[in-house]
Amino acid sequence: MPAAAQKTKTKEAPRAWQRMISGRRLDLLDPSPFDVEIEDIAHGLARVARWNGQTSGDHAFSVAEHSVVVLEILDFLYPGIEDKWRVAALLHDASEYVIGDMISPFKAALGVNYRAFEDRLEAAIQLRFGLPPKLPVEVKRKIKRADVICAYFEATQIAGFSHDESVKFFGRPPAGLEIAIKPLPVKQAQILFLDRFEAVLASFEAGRK
Repeated sequence: MPAAAQKTKTKEAPRAWQRMISGRRLDLLDPSPFDVEIEDIAHGLARVARWNGQTSGDHAFSVAEHSVVVLEILDFLYPGIEDKWRVAALLHDASEYVIGDMISPFKAALGVNYRAFEDRLEAAIQLRFGLPPKLPVEVKRKIKRADVICAYFEATQIAGFSHDESVKFFGRPPAGLEIAIKPLPVKQAQILFLDRFEAVLASFEAGRK
């Protein structure tokens, strides 16, 4: 066998897993629900900045805190929505504990392969917490609406957008909804997310019994 071929054959495959703070190893190409821990998600999301960190204040506005606000908005828009979909709202950006918060224009530039990777990771996370691997279209629409409204408040309060710019990109928030965006220190954001998740998950699981 030629030396070049021998070298190629014995070359070790590149690492395709991420070691989490819990000690779990998450296969990035084929993620398993058994390797997903909410503590890892909370730890990661509290350290991922929205808007690529280009926000005012002493602390970045984390994806963890954003997720809690999205749930608050969802509850305002759809009182009485099932707890399992409230869990889904808290987890709507959970894949970012692995891949970070890529801004929408960059996601579009990366195309289909990125979307397929993100879909597999989202499915593993959702299965881990008793949700379907693919959310119903109507549920995704409701969560997305809450997400976009949250982006409006973030844009106007901490990301430097004018009201008119924010309305252009995100639309007007519903009348009567008041949201104050106050970026928290990392540890506080982590605890806030974890506490809210555990409360909503407990309610969801109690309803399944």
